Amino acid sequence: MTYDGAPGTVATLAHELGHAFHSYVIRDEPFENTDYAMNVAETASTFAEMIIADASVKEARTKEEKITLLEDKIGRSIAFFMNIHARFLFETRFYEARKKGILSVDALNRLMEEAQREAYLDTLDEYHPQFWASKLHFYISEVPFYNFPYTFGYLFSLGIYHKAIQEGDSYEDKYIALLKDTGSMTTEELAEKHLGVDLTKPDFWESAVQITIQDVKEFLSLTEDI
Repeated sequence: MTYDGAPGTVATLAHELGHAFHSYVIRDEPFENTDYAMNVAETASTFAEMIIADASVKEARTKEEKITLLEDKIGRSIAFFMNIHARFLFETRFYEARKKGILSVDALNRLMEEAQREAYLDTLDEYHPQFWASKLHFYISEVPFYNFPYTFGYLFSLGIYHKAIQEGDSYEDKYIALLKDTGSMTTEELAEKHLGVDLTKPDFWESAVQITIQDVKEFLSLTEDI
C-alpha cells in the first residue's frame, strides 16, 4: 500500500494489520479450521480500523482536527452502508442479466448507476457508472459477491468493539478466542458463544448502528456553528 500518514491510509494500514492479526491468532489451529467464512473475513480488519479511528478522534488536538477525523470515520461508515450495498445490488443484477446474454458497456454502466441511486436513495449530485470497471472485487471470480462481508464485518465488529469498550483490556483474550473459532463454527454459533447474542434478531444489529449514529450526532454538534 501507499502510505502518506493521512487518515485514509492510516485506516487502510489498520485494516490490513487486522487481517494479519486474524491470520496470526489462528496459525496453530487445525488446518481445516483456518479457512473461515466470507461473512467473518472482514471482522478483524474493521475492528482494527475502529480502534484507530476512535483513538484518533479522542486524541484530536483541536476542534478542526476532530471534525476532520470524524468526517473520515463517518465517510467509511457511509461506504459500508451504501457503497457496499450498491456493489451487492449491481453484482446480483449483473448475474441475472448475464443469464440472457453478454452485456454491453452501456448496459453495465446503467446497472451500476441504478444500483448507486438505489443504495444512496438518489441523494448524490453525481454517480460513478464506470465503477464496475475499476473495482478489483468484481473480477475475483472464484469468490463472487465479495462485497457484503465488509458491511457484515463492520456491524459485527461494532458489536464486538462495544463489548471491548465495556470490559477494557480484559477483553483481549476473549477477542482472540472469538477469532480462533471463526473457522470452526457458524457465525450464529460464534456470536452466541462469545458475545451472548442472537444474530437472527435485530437487537444486535440495531445497537451496532447506534454507534455510527452517535458519530453523526457528534459531527453535527461540532459543525453547527460553521
